[in-house]
Amino acid sequence: MIAPALSARSLSASLGGVQVLHNIDLDFAAGRWTSILGPNGAGKSTLLKALAGVLPHTGSVSLLGQPWRSVPQRMRAQQLAWLGQNEACADDLTVLDVVLLGRLPHQAWLAPPNLRDWAAVERALRFTQAWEWRHRPLGQLSGGERQRVLLARALAVEAKVLLMDEPLTNLDPPHQADWLCVVEALLAHGTTVVSVLHEITIALHAHDVVVMRDGRVCHHGATDLPATHQAISAAFDHRIAIHAVGAQWVALPFVQPDGVPHGN
Repeated sequence: MIAPALSARSLSASLGGVQVLHNIDLDFAAGRWTSILGPNGAGKSTLLKALAGVLPHTGSVSLLGQPWRSVPQRMRAQQLAWLGQNEACADDLTVLDVVLLGRLPHQAWLAPPNLRDWAAVERALRFTQAWEWRHRPLGQLSGGERQRVLLARALAVEAKVLLMDEPLTNLDPPHQADWLCVVEALLAHGTTVVSVLHEITIALHAHDVVVMRDGRVCHHGATDLPATHQAISAAFDHRIAIHAVGAQWVALPFVQPDGVPHGN
């Protein structure tokens, strides 16, 4: 059995005084990609924030076999990288400056970037096809271009665990395919990837799927299991169905024999 890179036990969290996560137990296997799926309001982003340590919670989280709170903050920042939704960043920073922020956990206080930092930044920018914009201010980029730069910042950390919340926001289909290639390259280097995605068909490329509803985990299993497909369909009120198309799984709206979408 593959050891978990990230674990949660009795994890609960509240937003605005309302409990959003309810006693979640999860293990994310090292070196594998896990997609978190569920309808709006299921608690997916809240779970990812709690796992990343950016949201207060009760229960416990372990990173690479160590309790989260026992891992020094600097080491946590080196081992776990985080890409959130709609992340704020100063528009007057150049793309290079933004991606260099991903190297801060590896740098001594006030130390200038070294050759290894610059190499990591260049790799990340070339990975995301953003290298040609490296001298442009972030504010001059489109939404999709900005998202690729923020992904490069997360990649520049070169962490063992990467959490991504809606990383495909503003990306057109070709660049969504490029994102898949980036994930495959990370997995080939042993990185553990956890992503929250609305694009269910793309999420079905992952090794494993966590299905959530109402702040609870309904299912956690391998992507190709019939039970996983059934759990995904049930979470969306059976309004989608999973089909095999060639060598991959595709999520399609469920249409009744009379041609009316299910639920109408």
